[in-house]
Amino acid sequence: MSDTQTPEAQKGAIARFLAASPDSVGKTIFVAVAICLVASMIVSVAAVSLRPVQEANKLRDKQLNVLQVAGVYEPGMDVAKAFADFEPHVLELATGDFTEAFDPATFDDAGAADDPEISVALDTDPAGIGRQSKYRTIYLLKDANGAIDKVILPIRGYGLWSTLYGFIAIEENGNDIFGLQFYQHGETPGLGAEVDNPKWKALWNGKKLFDANGDLQISVSKAQGPAGPEHHIDALAGATLTSVGVDNLVKFWMGDQGYAPFLAKLKAGEI
Repeated sequence: MSDTQTPEAQKGAIARFLAASPDSVGKTIFVAVAICLVASMIVSVAAVSLRPVQEANKLRDKQLNVLQVAGVYEPGMDVAKAFADFEPHVLELATGDFTEAFDPATFDDAGAADDPEISVALDTDPAGIGRQSKYRTIYLLKDANGAIDKVILPIRGYGLWSTLYGFIAIEENGNDIFGLQFYQHGETPGLGAEVDNPKWKALWNGKKLFDANGDLQISVSKAQGPAGPEHHIDALAGATLTSVGVDNLVKFWMGDQGYAPFLAKLKAGEI
């Protein structure tokens, strides 16, 4: 037996790979893996480099929604400049008082809800949010004389398919609703997503949260309740569960677990 190797056997692994047919299994797998690696690196670099832009756009969208729900937005206006007219405050929900323990410019409301040090797990949870922060950032809009014109309160709660995030604007009397709108949700287009319909949002203007006895009466439902039309918003057609979700989350945030202590002080002129 000759121990002389054939020319093919004498080739190195790389040389054999290069000499293989372009349709070979080895080359096909190599090209696929190489493309995946290059693509993943491009995506990673893009995600990191675009993060500041994404955060800036997210902040602008939040500011825009505050302006819109307060009724002060006009197309083409400088959103950041107009938003500077709103005073942010971190509110302690249980007491209805502002706290200086956190800087409202940097306080992370979303992160606070997951922080066990400053949040609680809810036993009674009609809004379906799981945990609730003890603090929330709210916004005051004042008139030329420095008096409160409106307060903008963040709200959230589960609808049919998603958590709805939004704002509700309350007049200086702590009872009259100026507006409500959601800026993030995943409800069904044409059904639950009709929470974005301007006609439906307009129904909230002028409605009252509480009756003359101070009882929370606001309701989103198909039929008007005994509290009367000033407390009633028509449910969305064909979106019963989304409407129930909105009803639950508004009652939750306007109730004792939410902003009721603050609204009582606002109504009494203590803010």
